[in-house]
Formats: sequence, C-alpha cells, structure tokens
Amino acid sequence: MRRTFLSLAVLAAASLLGTPAFADTWPSKPIKAIVPFAPGSATDQIGRAFAAEMAKTLGQPIVVDNKPGVNGMLGAAEVAKAAPDGYTILIGTNSTNAALKSLMKQLPYNQDTAFAPLGYMGSVPLIVAVNNDVPAKNLRELVALAKAKPGNVTFASASTSQLVSTEMLASMAGVQMTNVPYKSGPAAMTDLIGGQVNLFTADFAVMLPQVKGGKVRGLAVTSTKRSPAIPELPTVNEALGLKDYELIAYFAMFAPAGTPPDVVAKLNQAINAAANNKEVQDKFAPIGFVVEPGTPDALAQRTKAETAKWAKAIKDAKIEPQ
Repeated sequence: MRRTFLSLAVLAAASLLGTPAFADTWPSKPIKAIVPFAPGSATDQIGRAFAAEMAKTLGQPIVVDNKPGVNGMLGAAEVAKAAPDGYTILIGTNSTNAALKSLMKQLPYNQDTAFAPLGYMGSVPLIVAVNNDVPAKNLRELVALAKAKPGNVTFASASTSQLVSTEMLASMAGVQMTNVPYKSGPAAMTDLIGGQVNLFTADFAVMLPQVKGGKVRGLAVTSTKRSPAIPELPTVNEALGLKDYELIAYFAMFAPAGTPPDVVAKLNQAINAAANNKEVQDKFAPIGFVVEPGTPDALAQRTKAETAKWAKAIKDAKIEPQ
C-alpha cells in the first residue's frame, strides 16, 4: 500500500513539474505552420518569410503546410484540433479568426475559444481591378455599368476579405454583382486575366504585379489612404465620393488553445523578431505590408474587435451565412 502511495506521489510530482520542464526544452523538433490558403497567396508569402526568420530565433525549422479551402476554415480547423504543444501553429487572417464566425452557419471549432493568440504580424490593403476588356476606365464607370445591367458584372472571390470587400462595395454603391467563388487567389487571377470574370478585389501580393504589368486594370485601393506602392490609384472613398469604406487584410499567428504560456511567450518573441527584421519589412513594403509587433494579449483584444467589425461589415453587405 505504501509503495502504491509513493508511486502516486511521484507521478503527481512529475505532472506538476511537466509544464516548466517541457517549456525549458521547447522546441526540440521542427514546428509545423499551417497556411490556410493556397501557395502564392499573400498569406503564404508573408507566412513563409516570417517562418524562416522565426526558425533562426527558435533554433528549429518551421515547416509551412498549405491547407486551403472554405475561406481558410479547413486549415484553421486542423490547428484547432491539434495538440496544444506549440508544434502546430496557424498563420491566421481576418478570415480565419474574425469573419468566418459570421460567414458560416456552423464551424467545426469555436472561433472564440479554440485558439491561443501568439502575435500580430501586419496588414495589407486590397486592389479593386477589372479585366482589360471591361468598358470601365474607373470605379465610377464600373458602378454605372453594374447599375445599367444588375447582376451582369461578375466578381471573383477566394477568401473572406475578397468576398466581403466587393459585396460591401456593391452595397454602398447601390449595385448588384454576381459572385463567382474560387478555391485560390491565383486561380481567380488567372480567370480575371482571361476574362472569365469581370472584377476581382485582392491583396497586393496577388494583384499588384498584374496591374503593374498591364494584365488587368486597377481601379482603386480599399484602404482609407492611397498606398505608396501604387499612389496613382485612388481609394474607393475618393473614387466614389464615399466616407466610410475601408477593408484591409491582416495576418497573425495562433496556436491551439491550452498551449503553455511559456511556449506562447517564446513564439511571440520569435514573431516580433521577424516583424522587426528589416529584410522582411523591405521585401513586403512594395505590396503595402505594414508590420505591427505586439503581445499575445494585444492580439486577443484586436481579434475581439475585428470579429465585431467583420460581423457588421458582413451584415451591412447582406451576405447570408452558408
């Protein structure tokens, strides 16, 4: 009996000491970072650059795994159900960690409680662009075209920000356009160039090279200020005489809920080091990327505020949950 009690005591002591010991040796193997969007997307490009820098700080490789689908839901769901040990993290966005709750009737995880915030990475505006054959040289002419033929103007979307930005634009301009959903931004871009869809609103990483190369016609940016990366494009507010239109995409990292605080702190330190790296900043400045290092708690507060903001935008755009 005494031996049994001693064994139980040893096990109890080991369990109490397990978390600090684990944190002290973490990471002891490669970390998997899930990007819930396709290769080549802004989330993918920025996520890979951050992962490479974070690996230097943490002393272990970070392997990026693309899991696109359902506006990022598939990749986010995989992280939500992963072991909370710091070895699986999410390159999250406004889609996965703010808007999906309002876009879907049901998620395979509780968006509010499934993740431990790690750190904010940064944000980018979007560009509204049309196929070169669309007879609209500016955004006001496009709105006039959509008013003349309700539903005839088609627009692509492969993420929440792409869908909501265009639906919100249509709602505020008082026009009706038809959404054509895609699995990835690059696929949507291919069809925009080819004329299978008329309009596409996407992040600078996907859109800016095509606008600069003359493959598509840029009409406006979705931020409240013009972007230094393409200052000739007006904002949506300028182009249409609006005041309240703004929609930007942002990026942040999350781990499964229950990840040890010491591990969260180490990941946050690595994220902030990557954000402060001048090479990372310079690499993505041309696509309008603005870094904003911060604490896990700051990200938690931002996520709460963004969830409310996107819920309102989705409601105002009259987008029905699927």
